[in-house]
Amino acid sequence: MRNHYDVIVIGGGHAGSEAANAAARLGARVLLVTSNLETIGQMSCNPAVGGIAKGTVVREVDAFGGVIGRAADRATIQFRMLNRSKGPAVWAPRAQCDRGLYRRAVRSLLEEQPGLDLLQATVAALAVDGECVRGVVTTGGETIRAAGVVLTAGTFLRGRIHIGTDTLIDAGRAGDPASMELAEQLEAMGLSVERFKTGTPPRIDGRSVDYSKLERQDGESPDYRFSHFVRAPRPEQRPCWITWAGEELKEIIRADMHRSALYGGAIAGRGPRYCPSIEDKVVKFPDAERHQVFLEPEGLDTSELYVNGLSTSLPVDTQLRFLQSVPGLEQVRMTRAGYAIEYDYYPPQQLTPWLEVKAVSGLFFAGQVNGTTGYEEAAAQGLVAGINAVRRLRDREPVVLARDDGYLGVLVDDLVTRGVDEPYRLFTSRAEFRLLLRQDNALKRLGPLAAELGMLSVGERAELEGRMRGEDELVTLARRVNVEPATANPVLRELGQTEIAEPQRVADVALRPGVSLRDMLGRAVRSVPGHLDDVWMSAEIELKYAGYLERERRAAARLAEMANFRLPQDLPYEELKSLSTEARQKLKRVRPQSLAQAGRIPGVSPSDLQNLVLEVVRRRSAAAEVTIK
Repeated sequence: MRNHYDVIVIGGGHAGSEAANAAARLGARVLLVTSNLETIGQMSCNPAVGGIAKGTVVREVDAFGGVIGRAADRATIQFRMLNRSKGPAVWAPRAQCDRGLYRRAVRSLLEEQPGLDLLQATVAALAVDGECVRGVVTTGGETIRAAGVVLTAGTFLRGRIHIGTDTLIDAGRAGDPASMELAEQLEAMGLSVERFKTGTPPRIDGRSVDYSKLERQDGESPDYRFSHFVRAPRPEQRPCWITWAGEELKEIIRADMHRSALYGGAIAGRGPRYCPSIEDKVVKFPDAERHQVFLEPEGLDTSELYVNGLSTSLPVDTQLRFLQSVPGLEQVRMTRAGYAIEYDYYPPQQLTPWLEVKAVSGLFFAGQVNGTTGYEEAAAQGLVAGINAVRRLRDREPVVLARDDGYLGVLVDDLVTRGVDEPYRLFTSRAEFRLLLRQDNALKRLGPLAAELGMLSVGERAELEGRMRGEDELVTLARRVNVEPATANPVLRELGQTEIAEPQRVADVALRPGVSLRDMLGRAVRSVPGHLDDVWMSAEIELKYAGYLERERRAAARLAEMANFRLPQDLPYEELKSLSTEARQKLKRVRPQSLAQAGRIPGVSPSDLQNLVLEVVRRRSAAAEVTIK
């Protein structure tokens, strides 16, 4: 084991795995340190990957050669494409995963990566020299040097598990100890620290469930993979099940609400609004007749089910009683109790747009320590931090993705510019350019940058180039060739569309709702190009939504113009009296890199932005005059 690396990653969860993989793909010597090698890639909560916006993030991370998509493909035991009835901007791939297969896949992928070492140890402190990080110190007293450190400690920093008001356990998750010394050091270094909470539901023995009372939900069977580069064989598929929590469950919870860790006063941290506990649902939605509950398989080698929709911090006896009030669960056996966990996070305005701690050179934060929640959000930050840790040690410009580049850019910009007042989760509504940021075109958007950075293998670069050529070929062909009325009209009649009287370009006919580009091209040419479904989908969307896409691209170009107006990092905002007091305070805290970023800070008005431009121009002119003299 070497005692000196280029980059050390603390934590082996979703953020840590991606950070280590990204840094190693860039040729750095990387050490991933985790308290338990067996839990690398652990799915601590729901064993699922993807969903609204999140599925797109998985594909974006994969475009850089990431881990999460490849691991999910190896572990998928049910797949669904959500929102198919809506526009392609919100189509969302989601995979229910075998928890064990996923975890083993992550570790296997990391162990296959050259230049990446794994170490089971607990980091007690950072080795810091002035305002620069120099490595880590383990609880065993070993100092391991590195030019960059990525902290991805998840919920482990002063983590506390709550089950009811009487059971309190210092832990990062069930069965794993919390990290106290490192948290205390970070606070002593002057970093602002706050507390959030999250929760998990109970698990149950599927053999004790009456499935005759449940609604079965099977997955889809398209030939879909998250990964653009690897087509892993799909494991055996399993159904999920739907039931409902009704009035009897609500009465049980109301009667025992004083025993809830959240409502009994044991927890002060704020939780996610969009993923509420069952206590929150009962209190905040009193008029709801019932709440949907999903029973999701934990894996192929177990009968255990994850009870999605019943996260709780109530005592064990209450949990069992409310479970047995749910149709189909009258005789259920609970295998693991649900719990709430409270932990430290660091308000992310303390970070640069490349996720480096402003006060400590070479130290990067990623994942739940930045106030986010979700495997996909953590993976995205890990990727960005891992890339930029290597860029820092090589004295290269940091990689900062714009909001129209990907959800990766939206996520990081939201965090460092706006901060968080509850655990942050990505939604399509957070993106101004969501028609540009689709799951089908993630490789086209971000693959060229990954190749330029040197993160893709020779085979992966060839796959990227082939897909981009394929989409261009289909779009060009559709715009060039005609389809005859005799072959097009039977399809148009069936769809209730107006028939054509003379030959028309395939691209024009494919604009019509319900008309398939693949089908229409097949009627216009003898031999249809044999491309993957992703390539056909992207080409069809580019044709059908051309006008909307062009509008979004023009808006993105205007935003880029604002982004090109750089703001000096030493600008004395407190002296800029033409700005409002609120704007001066918030601009000083965030220290935006550009005018575009400044405009996204809550409390900075359009007039503040105009005055800010004038102030910067005035100071540049004054500096130029001094230089001339």
